Amino acid sequence: MLLLLSDYLKNSYSALNIFGYITFRSIFSCLTALAISFFLTPIFLNKLNKIAFKQSIRDDGPSSHLKKKNTPTMGGVMILISLLVSILIWGDIQNKYLWVIIATMFCFGFIGGIDDYLKIIKSNHKGLSAGKKILLQTFFSLIISAYIFFTTSTAEETQLIIPFFKDVDYELGVFGFITLSSLVIISSSNAVNLTDGLDGLAIFPCVLISLALGIFAYVAGHTVFSSYLGFPYIEGSGELVVILSAFVGSGLAFLWFNAYPAEVFMGDIGSLTIGAILGIVCVIIRQEFVFLIMSGLFVIETLSVIIQVLSFKLTRKRVFKMAPIHHHFEIKGWKENQVVVRFWIITIILILLALSSLKIR
Repeated sequence: MLLLLSDYLKNSYSALNIFGYITFRSIFSCLTALAISFFLTPIFLNKLNKIAFKQSIRDDGPSSHLKKKNTPTMGGVMILISLLVSILIWGDIQNKYLWVIIATMFCFGFIGGIDDYLKIIKSNHKGLSAGKKILLQTFFSLIISAYIFFTTSTAEETQLIIPFFKDVDYELGVFGFITLSSLVIISSSNAVNLTDGLDGLAIFPCVLISLALGIFAYVAGHTVFSSYLGFPYIEGSGELVVILSAFVGSGLAFLWFNAYPAEVFMGDIGSLTIGAILGIVCVIIRQEFVFLIMSGLFVIETLSVIIQVLSFKLTRKRVFKMAPIHHHFEIKGWKENQVVVRFWIITIILILLALSSLKIR
């Protein structure tokens, strides 16, 4: 919004040209989201406590989690509000990708909101059934993926890029692109949701991944850098840096209240939506495999659930003491903070490995 205003007035006030720089707007989108979230979250927490929007706890979970039962949930609402306001202020409202992200926020926020509402009203951890959740996620993902495909202007924008190898890419076609993109979005959304089981466990890796994706988005949206590093040039994708920076701000502010012992949980309205946003960003900038590397923690968490379920159904035996795998380590004797910090370290290592693909090719 400010960019549009500065374009209108820059002939009269040359200093307003600074709003045209993505780096400048990214810094202030981060600070704006941070400030909004810091200011509104305590107010929101008071409201949640008054209306008794409290987290339900699994009966079969670690005993140490029972004390979390009365912790307010749906804190993801504040992440989304601060993110939305910040990107509308600092983002280019004429950029199509900005509106793709906003549409994603509303679509997946709707799914997560229903899930949280059902959990709170019924006072159990089941919420929206898995089938209905996947159905809604698939529906929205297909629409968003189709829109991205049919609004592309070059073949590079729909190719599958293989990291660490120069000029290795594959044409996906309309069916392949929409199918793969939808799978990435749905998987990312659910993976973040599964990981969000300990204080601060999911939000900080999401912040770190956003920073890393921001680097790739900046390269993809810059003609010189993308050409030099051998990346496909995606027109307009540089604006994603402003959006990701805003999320970094809102995510860090949320972590302030979500760090152990958590004062609030993000709920499915936060985790499902954040995961979907990260998935869509990697689809836009054509870095699905790089995203798979940097989000390895989420992959491990998801695989642990799949393995546990399949093993129990086929052999009636469990591979892990409890799934997702962060609960396995808790039951083995790791303190909650140990699990969280060690999983953060794993994420940092994986992100550094993913970032190396910028030059190794």
